[in-house]
Amino acid sequence: MADSAAPAVPRPVKIITGADSFGCDLKDTLVSHLRSLNIDVEDLGTSSYYDIAAEVGRRVSATTSSPMSSSPEIRGLVACGTGVGVSIFANKFPGVTAATCLTTDEAINTRSINNSNVLAVSGMATSPDSAIKILDAWLDTPFKSPCPASNFAPWSEDIASFFENSLAEIPKIGGQQQQQEQKEVTTTPCALCCLVKNRKLDPIDIIPGGSMKIVRESPTSAIVSFKAGSVEPAHHHTFGHDLVVLKGSKRVWNLTKKAKYDLVVGDYLFTPAGDVHRVKYFEDTEFFIKWEGKWDILFDEELDVAKEAIEKEAADGFELIH
Repeated sequence: MADSAAPAVPRPVKIITGADSFGCDLKDTLVSHLRSLNIDVEDLGTSSYYDIAAEVGRRVSATTSSPMSSSPEIRGLVACGTGVGVSIFANKFPGVTAATCLTTDEAINTRSINNSNVLAVSGMATSPDSAIKILDAWLDTPFKSPCPASNFAPWSEDIASFFENSLAEIPKIGGQQQQQEQKEVTTTPCALCCLVKNRKLDPIDIIPGGSMKIVRESPTSAIVSFKAGSVEPAHHHTFGHDLVVLKGSKRVWNLTKKAKYDLVVGDYLFTPAGDVHRVKYFEDTEFFIKWEGKWDILFDEELDVAKEAIEKEAADGFELIH
């Protein structure tokens, strides 16, 4: 590993970081270390491991001009109990190469071989001193450099060429399938004709009682259904969204604006990007929703907390808007 005062590769211009409750202490230690190296850090704080990792992955993806670019860049740092969950969720986004590293050798390998741009660390298995060494190794190792996997010998020309070609080839994985799916979409009846007949909504695994059918991507349009009694815990989106109730009734608490809305069939509601809101469904309800960008959801509370808040609604002080 190169000396921290003279890195072997230009360091990232910025690190976006976040952690869950099991990784937050280690993340805070690494944030302090990064700032001591004069690296700009955007710390997204602490949330559930899937929310925080997805948000870091999304932001790194949005700033990556080409998958796994080797130029100075914006990278990510995520932490949870094992470092595995945050790595999986960060990797859901194009151009993100997140790797869980428990040793400096792993950090060097993943930079050399994979040009990793998101480092995932374990708050339960890694000491602060070890984590700092892992981070330094990951910061200072160039793509295709000798590493433990090569016994620190230079890579052969054919392997180095394979690594270089992988930058262009990896984004193509699944491309043929996507092209075939797109072809099938264009040769079947239009989505509008299929919204009522033979329509199947897929369960929303992260919210019990909910199901959804996305009919257009980015900006996203979808049909959403919730069973009577279902609750959406307080959450927010990175894009604003419009909705129209098609069936049933619901109440929306906008925690940001301290307002609540009773919605029935035909009612419309716009919720701006970032506004934290909670929802209760009084009966089986269905609605059309349109996001200004790609669908996402970032939770701000647990389901049990949301249900308890709804039970105490009489004292919540929110203005009811019909």
